[in-house]
Amino acid sequence: MPKRALSILSAVLALSAPALVRAAEEQEAWTPTTTALRADAAGISLPQTVGGLSLSKSGELSKGGRGVDNYAQYLSDDGAIQATLYVYLPSYADASLAAYMTDKAIMARFGSKTRRTAYGSVPVAGRSHGAIRAVYDDAADGALTTAAAVVHSGRWLVKLRITGPADRRGEVVSGLDAMIGGLKFDDAGAIRAATPARFPACPVADKGDARLTEPSSPGRAARPASHDGGAHCVRGKVEAAEGSYDILQQAGVQDGAVIVPVDDAGTVLAFDPADASKGYRLSIHSVGQTDLYGVYDKVPSARQIAQIIDGKDPQTAQAGAVAAFAASGEVTVRKGTTTTTQ
Repeated sequence: MPKRALSILSAVLALSAPALVRAAEEQEAWTPTTTALRADAAGISLPQTVGGLSLSKSGELSKGGRGVDNYAQYLSDDGAIQATLYVYLPSYADASLAAYMTDKAIMARFGSKTRRTAYGSVPVAGRSHGAIRAVYDDAADGALTTAAAVVHSGRWLVKLRITGPADRRGEVVSGLDAMIGGLKFDDAGAIRAATPARFPACPVADKGDARLTEPSSPGRAARPASHDGGAHCVRGKVEAAEGSYDILQQAGVQDGAVIVPVDDAGTVLAFDPADASKGYRLSIHSVGQTDLYGVYDKVPSARQIAQIIDGKDPQTAQAGAVAAFAASGEVTVRKGTTTTTQ
């Protein structure tokens, strides 16, 4: 299963980690001006100095220099407050889902004393409800305040993360708000309204293991998905080696799609109804990539989904087709030894 080289949360908390240093040496995906830093492919920029923070470094986390996973690191003068701007292209883009998974990651990382003290939609670039903003107090046993925001613009997601000492909470929160206010978009009309996700329970009985009935088709992976917090409910849980994951089902839709968000870096398992009610097609979405695995006769059991997440399901040992998305909009689809570019 594809994994992002460095998760969004760990990049913020380990700014000098070797993986981030290596990433900074890859092809630069940003264009600096005298006052701002611009992600050209996304048409998004942020001032080089904003909210008491100054640009420290920028780079690309993408494999192969595709420009789909970009970061810019900001620091306070003394380095105690650290912030990161991410502009990335997940193949399953949904700001509400990204904020939800970031919330889970923050709570897991910083411990049970962490309190979410703000979580709602705020304007960005003149667009109402354009960003989801969250603030967390008493993180790391009261030592830290951390905050985050997510914006969905066109094919891209923008994520802001900022962390600092609890006694400098005001600077952390004002820093986040200044970064939200400082974001500039070539096309503000591409910003999609987003609100925090809240998933009610809709338990569904596990109907046993599913059977793979049809191999994948490369044409079906040739475009990234775009989702905007459509109504979902929690039909069950998956207990995998690295944690517990929600199984989300389209609310109010007979035999609708089922998704399993895996991390805060954009990895999502999706089971979409196949043509002519032939079952459910599995795709695994990540940043800049979709892996297509074929059709099951029904939604796989929680046990099977856990095996898929852990990379141990014998029916999904290898993707039948892989679509790789570049920042330019180019799509490369590979099936076996055959590669096509669109």
